[in-house]
Amino acid sequence: MPKRGKKYQEVAKLVDKNQTYNLTEAASLLKKTATAKFDETIELHARLGVDSRHADQQVRGTVILPNGTGQNVRVAVFAKGAKAQEALDAGADFAGEELADKVQNENWLDFDVAIATPDMMGVVGKMGRVLGPRGLMPNPKAGTVTMDVAQAVKDAKAGKVEYRTDKQNIVHVLVGKASFSEEAIAGNIEALMAALVKAKPASSKGRYLKSVTVACTMGPGIPLETAPLMELGKK
Repeated sequence: MPKRGKKYQEVAKLVDKNQTYNLTEAASLLKKTATAKFDETIELHARLGVDSRHADQQVRGTVILPNGTGQNVRVAVFAKGAKAQEALDAGADFAGEELADKVQNENWLDFDVAIATPDMMGVVGKMGRVLGPRGLMPNPKAGTVTMDVAQAVKDAKAGKVEYRTDKQNIVHVLVGKASFSEEAIAGNIEALMAALVKAKPASSKGRYLKSVTVACTMGPGIPLETAPLMELGKK
């Protein structure tokens, strides 16, 4: 393991790895451990008690964070005619069927979220090898394949994030910026965890939230109490 810098070692002393923290405590620690000169991103990592090798235990969905992501989200919409204009009117950064040619021929990927109308998926699907590895492939389950492009664009701009289990049954999600207030950070985490708990597969047995950790880009992981987080999904 590479040796950590002095600054990291100092802030790491603020976190007791042998205890778990409630949301209020964690939000306060996130602010204290963000010491970089840039506005650090806050991510949440949840290890779930599922086996994502089985289709009925894959956890995937979306949630709109009440306080946004703190990022300027660039949205590209693959749509034709009136739907492309509808997307632009709703705030999309790019829209039109010609975008597919730019991706294929120019390797253009200057966007963070891709949305497509169903009639464009025949074309967009051919770009799976380019868009897929970057997490940009439109998907009906994520609400990014839809005829209601205006709402999809507004949701993306408002702070909509997608969560899904990886091969290790872990979910990694951006939940804000270190510049957010402690209340905003906690509110975003609450919204995400409520959605994640409600998405628990019926076939999942035993402990669902095995561990949940939050961290800033350059900071140490902060372990959260899982029992209160499970209760959020029951509200």
